[in-house]
Amino acid sequence: MSKHARKSCPQCRRLQAEIKALRAEMVELREQLAAALKNSSTSSKPPSSDIVKPPPAAGADTSGPRKIGGQPGHAKHEREPFPPEQVTHFEKHLLEACPCCGGHLQRNGHLAKIVQQIDITRPPLTIEEHISPEYWCDHCQRAFKAPMPAPIDKGGLAGPQLTALIAYLKGACHASFSTTRTFLRDVVGVTISRGELSKIIGKVSAALEKPYDELLALLPNENFVNVDETGHKDNGDKWWTWCFRAELYTLYHIDAYRNAEVLMDTLGRDEGRRAGLRLFLGVSAVYEGMLRPIAILPGPSDSRRQVPDDAAGPA
Repeated sequence: MSKHARKSCPQCRRLQAEIKALRAEMVELREQLAAALKNSSTSSKPPSSDIVKPPPAAGADTSGPRKIGGQPGHAKHEREPFPPEQVTHFEKHLLEACPCCGGHLQRNGHLAKIVQQIDITRPPLTIEEHISPEYWCDHCQRAFKAPMPAPIDKGGLAGPQLTALIAYLKGACHASFSTTRTFLRDVVGVTISRGELSKIIGKVSAALEKPYDELLALLPNENFVNVDETGHKDNGDKWWTWCFRAELYTLYHIDAYRNAEVLMDTLGRDEGRRAGLRLFLGVSAVYEGMLRPIAILPGPSDSRRQVPDDAAGPA
């Protein structure tokens, strides 16, 4: 080595060591970031691996099962009290003397314990009797009755509010006719036979037929529709419940088949939509492990890749 070679000073050696350590830390952080951002869209990982349980928070006790109730560090949530205008009854519970020594008491400012309790009363029943007397015409030799108002004539035994309650129990709550009958008897205070309940649900279904058809006619005009289906049995027969989720509404359709015809009858039969529907059925079939052909969207000059309309038949 030349005697004129310059020796590095201690400060330079310290800075070089620091730079080397920072570079190593940067490489490690890049690897950690890449691993954190890795998912099925950026690697060969399956889509199911994207849904993972987040790691426990720093300092969390993972030695055993957590205790019931609010966890340490969790913000307290309390129900907002009802405003005074919604309270139907106020009652104060006063102390006449000190419960400890019997001495005189005075109010401690505006401090007080307040408990708001909600309860229900038995639903009041309104029973209307509509009478249409019969009249006899000597000239026509016929009997006549005054016509009933349409809501009374078509409504029958159950009025609008009771009909809506029965439809809610049967539809939204998935209650059986027996459960609905028991609820009406024990809670509402009216006994209605299962046969009458079935007639009421039939009237509700008929009333909803027009708005249902209006939504069904809107489906082909939607830009995006999420579709899913599931099978069920009715008296031993296999049926399929289709779910069409548009941006503003969800429509259900029950059909005996699970094939492209159902989708094209519902969403339209133009070529682009037909290819997309066959692709949906093919991917769905492979996902379930069924032996069905996968439809591939045809290119502009590759007619061999087109899939015939009957590629996916009834299940």
